[in-house]
Amino acid sequence: MRLAMPESRKKYIAHLDLDCFFVSVERTKNPDLIGKPVVVGGSPGGRGVVASASYEARKFGVHSAMPTGQALRLCPNLIVVRGHYSDYTDYSDRLYKRMVEIAPVVERVSIDEMNMDFTGCESLYNNDLPGFMITVQTLVWDEFSLPCTIGLASNKTIAKIAATSAKPAGVRFIPHGEEAGFLAPLPVDALPGIGVKTAPRLIQKGLRLVSDLQILSQEKMIALFGRHGQWLYEVAHGRGSDTIRPDRARKSIGREETFSHDIADPLQLEKILHELVEDVCATMRKRQWKVKTITLKLRYADFKTLTHAVTIEPTHDDAVVFTTARGLLRSAYKRKLPLRLIGISLRNFESADQEELTLFSTTQPRDKMLDAVNEIRKKFGKDVIHVGGA
Repeated sequence: MRLAMPESRKKYIAHLDLDCFFVSVERTKNPDLIGKPVVVGGSPGGRGVVASASYEARKFGVHSAMPTGQALRLCPNLIVVRGHYSDYTDYSDRLYKRMVEIAPVVERVSIDEMNMDFTGCESLYNNDLPGFMITVQTLVWDEFSLPCTIGLASNKTIAKIAATSAKPAGVRFIPHGEEAGFLAPLPVDALPGIGVKTAPRLIQKGLRLVSDLQILSQEKMIALFGRHGQWLYEVAHGRGSDTIRPDRARKSIGREETFSHDIADPLQLEKILHELVEDVCATMRKRQWKVKTITLKLRYADFKTLTHAVTIEPTHDDAVVFTTARGLLRSAYKRKLPLRLIGISLRNFESADQEELTLFSTTQPRDKMLDAVNEIRKKFGKDVIHVGGA
């Protein structure tokens, strides 16, 4: 006797997107910024760029990746805040841990986005997952003071587009079978992956809306756009991946700074490098990691960019990382041209508790001190204390 195969479950994938995340975190620390045009970004006096813009600022045409000076010209009352990236990582990590308590599987897409798989959880949430998304949104606000937008759909692609269409602070559910209809009236650049290069090509061919793509056959799409055409055909008809991979391991932690003016002074470069090292090491310790590979990035005034890397014994000590990075800087900075950018990147991690304990460990007092530094910075700000030599 043949057994009947169980009917496959409908997939319910949620995409959570934190609205103007960096600005929102700064507002939790300084409520005076609420309701005002704010950007997190670099110095307006030089090459600084906008990393995050509030919706009040966006009304003036300000957007991320825009030079900060240009943003100020568009919005004279704009408030520019210097970024605190270790704080953003901390918020992202805590939110992820909270969402793991709610959804069976959670996948981080970026520092301010995550996918959650609620498939099979309908009965847990009163058979009203769309309603529960509103509950999740409220929880994020109540516990973290962060506004977010959530899209719920049958796959990751449609969930992300639904979230984008509901911004800011909205919730949108696309029922199963209605994906293509939802996409049809949207402009073609609403599809993920269609950017400033692909969109003009589509428009030139008279393909302005997703519905224009939907009437083309698969063969026609491939003939027009090659291998990319196959992907466009699938996405335009509402298909996408519904596979959620739990917390994909972050491959690296990095920070870089583009200077307002080119710098050639070695001492000034080392001072900036030290600040970047403190930032990435603080993030690394919060994750309870130790780094083995350190990479230095330099960009000269003529835009030539080089990187130098070295692998060391696992550490999460600012002093060790800085000494290593400073050595890379001194050996790599050979040209007489000044620099316009310097960056530090950490990769190849292991858990801080992987090391074998020894009877006469000399690192434990130092580790306790570093943990205390993290706590002090968390309470009083990262500039209140700096780490000396090991």
